[in-house]
Amino acid sequence: MGQNLPGLKGGEFRVELPGSGRASLEEVVKKQGDPQADSSISPLPHLESKIQQTHSLARLLTKYAEQLLQEYVQHQGDPFGLPGFSPPRLPVADLSAPAPGHAGLPVPERLRLDEAALAALPPLLDVVRRRQAELNPRALRLLRRLEDAARQARALGAAVEAVLAALGAETRGPRPEPAAIAAATVTAGVFPAKVLGLRVCGLYREWVSRTEADLGQLAPGGPA
Repeated sequence: MGQNLPGLKGGEFRVELPGSGRASLEEVVKKQGDPQADSSISPLPHLESKIQQTHSLARLLTKYAEQLLQEYVQHQGDPFGLPGFSPPRLPVADLSAPAPGHAGLPVPERLRLDEAALAALPPLLDVVRRRQAELNPRALRLLRRLEDAARQARALGAAVEAVLAALGAETRGPRPEPAAIAAATVTAGVFPAKVLGLRVCGLYREWVSRTEADLGQLAPGGPA
């Protein structure tokens, strides 16, 4: 992680930007209009450290998200977890899976989308945890994982927002918590509630993994 890539100067690493070929992190910062980009005191070492730490957090949470999804399925009973079972993909208020064209966007725009999704996930995970506490009150490890996931999504989202600010990219303001999903889940039957919980856990895994990949474009040792 700490070694320089071949052909690059110390402290410099590169990221692919769509349509622009190879670009150094310094060029990404300048592209965002950061007034510090032309300063005699370079902000890059601090930015590199922030990106690397956030990427490491995303990589760790990707593993935790996979564990959460497996744990969730184990406690839902049949037909969940059976070979060939394909649950309906219920819509989730204020959140959808990463779009097919996500990887083709400029890195800052991808990170803005990642941060928005991570901000939407904690209240959804909290709703799933409350419903599972009713359906599976003895599944203490699952309930703990759901609680941890909500907290970790907030932490990763805040870290991504800090990276965007350090890049000089515009960040969005506070977002209201999605009340619609809470009302829908409370009134839903048992099977729809289980399916919706599976969908939320799956979206958590997808967005954390997507965030890890997007940060990997900027992290030292990332794709050249």
